[in-house]
Amino acid sequence: MMETDNANVWKHILDQVRNEVEPEEFRRWFSEIGFASDSGDQITVWVTSEALRRHVERNYHDVLARILEGMDRPNTTIRFAVAGVGDEDEDAEEL
Repeated sequence: MMETDNANVWKHILDQVRNEVEPEEFRRWFSEIGFASDSGDQITVWVTSEALRRHVERNYHDVLARILEGMDRPNTTIRFAVAGVGDEDEDAEEL
C-alpha cells in the first residue's frame, strides 16, 4: 500500500470523528494530531504533548474503536506517539 493511501486511513478516521463531535471540540483535540504510519494492525499518529495524548485516549477511546470497527479493522490499535520524546516506547500508548 502506498504511503498516501495509508495517510488516507487517518484522514478517513478524522472525517468520522468530525461527524461525531462539535467543531470546536474537534479543532481543540484533533487538529494537532498527525499521521505517522499504518502497519495494518497498528496506526501510529503523532501528538504534540503528553496531555493531549492522555485526553484523547481517555475521552475518545470508544469513538475511535467504533470507527475502526466500522472500517472492518476491529483489531487495529491506534498508537499515540508524543512528538519530540526520546524514548517512544515509554511515552507512546496504544488505544
